[in-house]
Amino acid sequence: MELEVRHLRALCAIADAGSLHRAARRLGVSQPALTTQLRRIENALGAELFRRERTGCHPTQLGRTVLSRARPLVDGMTALVSDARAEADAVRATGPRLRIGCTASRVIGGWLRRLRLRLPGTDISLRVDVSARALLRDVETGALDVAFVHEVEGCPLAVPEGLEQRVLLDREPQFISMARDHPAAARPVVDLVDLAADRWMVDPTVDGEWDGLRRVFDAAGLAPTVLHGDYLTAASLIVLGEAVAPCQPTSGPRDDMAIRPLRDDPLAVRLLLVSRPGADMAPVYAELEEAYREAASRTAGYHQWLLHRRSPLARTS
Repeated sequence: MELEVRHLRALCAIADAGSLHRAARRLGVSQPALTTQLRRIENALGAELFRRERTGCHPTQLGRTVLSRARPLVDGMTALVSDARAEADAVRATGPRLRIGCTASRVIGGWLRRLRLRLPGTDISLRVDVSARALLRDVETGALDVAFVHEVEGCPLAVPEGLEQRVLLDREPQFISMARDHPAAARPVVDLVDLAADRWMVDPTVDGEWDGLRRVFDAAGLAPTVLHGDYLTAASLIVLGEAVAPCQPTSGPRDDMAIRPLRDDPLAVRLLLVSRPGADMAPVYAELEEAYREAASRTAGYHQWLLHRRSPLARTS
């Protein structure tokens, strides 16, 4: 077997994710398929590149050597493809364009709607990614014009040097979603200890998500059972009473699910709009701010939270 760029990209993904499961999700393949691919790569090179341990996958000495040579090649190929696509887009473009990236957010729909009204004739594209770091790299390389990302408290993002950033909200609390008949759902505010016996669902592929939750558990002296999976799966488990999970405070009400704030807001994220230097992001930021204000006003519990803290994002009329 001859090594190809896709094989090197897989090795880098495993090293960055720290586990085959998380790397497979980032690459969009199944874990068995990635495991088989790794074995073929190791067979081709004649030695193990990663040690499979209980705590994850860790590069061997040879693995570190291979990775040090692989990363510049992968980055170079990524830059080549990105530059080529950007040039092809420029050739096809007949007017202004705006390429947006963002991590999942309830305000995206309203933001896009407002931008299309404010910037008629602009070709607006959207890419949603679980990885804020990947989106920031794409802004740095020019593959995206702007990225709306969240930074989990206690897990700072490394914003590439030279990029401009504006803070939409310095501290957005994370609420908790649970089954309608959960005992804690009867109260307007939930104590973390009341959920200590529950299974918590977390998506480990979202940058900082698991680390941030573990930090909060450690600070409270709790060690609940944690399930790893995407939030689509989480929703189906939550309504059945099989799990609870953090959620955005702008999450709308559901007949089959209760959403409650945590006392003292131990879980939080910072919301950032990041762009390349020199770009006029004032209208983009203004419409994002208004879309967020609009989404928050539709969620009674969160709207009250913002009003109580006199946040400028609380709609008062």
